[in-house]
Amino acid sequence: MDPTALVRRYYDALDEHDYETLEGLLAPDFVQRRPDRTLESREAFVRFMRDDRPNPDTSHELEGVLADGDRVAARGRVLDGETELFAFADFFDLEDGRIERLETYSSH
Repeated sequence: MDPTALVRRYYDALDEHDYETLEGLLAPDFVQRRPDRTLESREAFVRFMRDDRPNPDTSHELEGVLADGDRVAARGRVLDGETELFAFADFFDLEDGRIERLETYSSH
């Protein structure tokens, strides 16, 4: 899968609560770092998104996705209905067609 298509599918899986697809997009040793926490495995990340997300009914509105080889940057907004909760910038490192690392920055 094309790197930008892979990242777009990641957001679709989150928004659609398609955790099986989400798990398949992530490398087994996936790590996400964000200002409030670090999730250090694919299982921990999927479990957090499925069970512990503060507001699971949000959606991601992407304003741009840019790829340079296996590095992808995405910028957008997290929405609750029509209300913007915060803006974000995500930086992905891909390996063997899966997301291996994700650095997330947000405006809140």
